[in-house]
Amino acid sequence: MSRTKNSVRNLITAIIGQGIGFIISFIARIFFIRTLGREYLGLNGLFTNILTILSLAELGVGEAITFSLYKPLAENNTKKCTMLMQVYKKVYTIIGVTILLIGISLTPFLSLIIKDMPDIPYISLIYVLFVVNTSVSYFFSYKRNLIIADQKRYIVTFYRYVAHAVFTFLEIVYLILFKNYIGYLLIMIAATLADNLMVSRKANKMYSFLNNNEKIPLDEESKDSIIKNTRAMMMHKVGGVVVNSTDNILLSMLVSLDAVGLYSNYFFITNAINSVTTHVFNSVTASVGNLFATSDNKKAYSIFKDIYFLDYLMYSFISVSLICLFNPFIELWIGKDYLFSFDIVCIIVINFYIAGMRKSVLTFREASGLFYKDRWKSVFEAIINLVTSIILAINFGTFGVFLGTLISSITVCIWVEPLVLYKYGFKEKLREYFKLYITYAIITIICCTLTYFLCSLINFGRVISFIIKALLCLLIPNIVNSIIFGRKEEYKYFKNLIKRIISKIRRKKTI
Repeated sequence: MSRTKNSVRNLITAIIGQGIGFIISFIARIFFIRTLGREYLGLNGLFTNILTILSLAELGVGEAITFSLYKPLAENNTKKCTMLMQVYKKVYTIIGVTILLIGISLTPFLSLIIKDMPDIPYISLIYVLFVVNTSVSYFFSYKRNLIIADQKRYIVTFYRYVAHAVFTFLEIVYLILFKNYIGYLLIMIAATLADNLMVSRKANKMYSFLNNNEKIPLDEESKDSIIKNTRAMMMHKVGGVVVNSTDNILLSMLVSLDAVGLYSNYFFITNAINSVTTHVFNSVTASVGNLFATSDNKKAYSIFKDIYFLDYLMYSFISVSLICLFNPFIELWIGKDYLFSFDIVCIIVINFYIAGMRKSVLTFREASGLFYKDRWKSVFEAIINLVTSIILAINFGTFGVFLGTLISSITVCIWVEPLVLYKYGFKEKLREYFKLYITYAIITIICCTLTYFLCSLINFGRVISFIIKALLCLLIPNIVNSIIFGRKEEYKYFKNLIKRIISKIRRKKTI
């Protein structure tokens, strides 16, 4: 299959799976809140962030080995793939055990992380179950990235959402019958194991060399490459985790666990949307890696411009919609008691937009293996984010935590990442990138201002008003973009791609 076909199949499977997954998770959260309450919601969000930080033990080995797989897969070099997968298995087993031991050792210090300890029984046991779930996610999962590197992410996506759907249904039933958080977490652990085992069995059937038990030592060149990229990815991991996974911890320590509970609903929505958009970029990462391994930089740069335009179209439209619909949606969903003020909503959405507009750059950086070139970026990003978030949280509370994230993104990320990609990946001038970035940002602000103003004029019943506002969010940004970019090559490319996909679907139906 061609790279385009693989990417499209990955994308369609991801969108369908994520859509179904979001609906199921959305329903599950309603039952979670109604049966367990806000304090458990805050605890769930806090422990999830703590375990994300513990995942730093992975040190970026996964990305480094996945990158190393692109070329041998493209050349059908099964011996090289076997060597890499044997290393992968050993490393991931060590990582899983390390997370388990370090995570459990932190149990006595929970009282230092939670500002106002809630009256929830068995908090230590709940935390340990979170640790176990994160730990077992590394067992049997090393084969997942082989399938992904081979441009067949849709297989992994299918198994993930099958497991998610089945076990989330079991969680809902369990909460209704027993209203018990411990059993809920045990089902979550079972879901993680089931997903990994299904993917592992599928990989064994797809790649016969995985059943080769002969120990093949890794050659020095591959070993040096993996070590070098792992060191770089470790620094990227640190920066990413500090920026993306400390908000709940800082809110818990400096504001309150209640603030964590409120933010968890906003995060649930942005994270669900990010999961869909991330699948869009993940669906092309392996194909781009294959492209860099077999083609020249000019071809890669041409495709990047298309992907960057798609990045803008998605995040501009979604950000406008979030500004106008975030609070109305949460009010309809779980009530006014779970709302943030509009200024906090704005800073959350701005961070969402800036992080989203980095995705195309990060996708191509990962696929081209340029981890080492901007490794120090993440360290500076983490330091600036942590220091500014703590200082601003003390003075401005919840708003200050998110403002610190914004400052670190603006001062470091939005210029260093494209600089490295353009200089070392494409060997092109960076000026064109920032011209587009500023243009896209201005158009997004105009669309947002116009749409929000029109939405503010809507004053019917809550449900009817929400529907009308949603229609305005759907129409205005997309009409503006079609007017401005209708003749642009990138716009025509995606328009024709969508037409081809629809045409193929229609032909299959007629057959």
